[in-house]
Amino acid sequence: MKVLIYSEKHSEVKGVGWHRGCSKIAYYHNGIKKDGQKGFRSLYTLTFSYDFMYEDDNVYFAYCYPYTYTEMVDELNAIMADPIKSQFV
Repeated sequence: MKVLIYSEKHSEVKGVGWHRGCSKIAYYHNGIKKDGQKGFRSLYTLTFSYDFMYEDDNVYFAYCYPYTYTEMVDELNAIMADPIKSQFV
């Protein structure tokens, strides 16, 4: 699964928002164990490489597309306004 990237300068110059990218993406078992409800579970690490395109840029990385609290509330309100979907919420 590719990493999501948001570059403020790339967005300003090219109009590109969040997009998938990076290279040398790897997920690996890191040997760390965490106590869970069903015993110990293994943890994993994500590594990747990224070539920065602009100087003095703010670049953000995410595992999944970010959304705001307002977007979530709007979506929940739309579900609650739907007579069929609201039966399941």
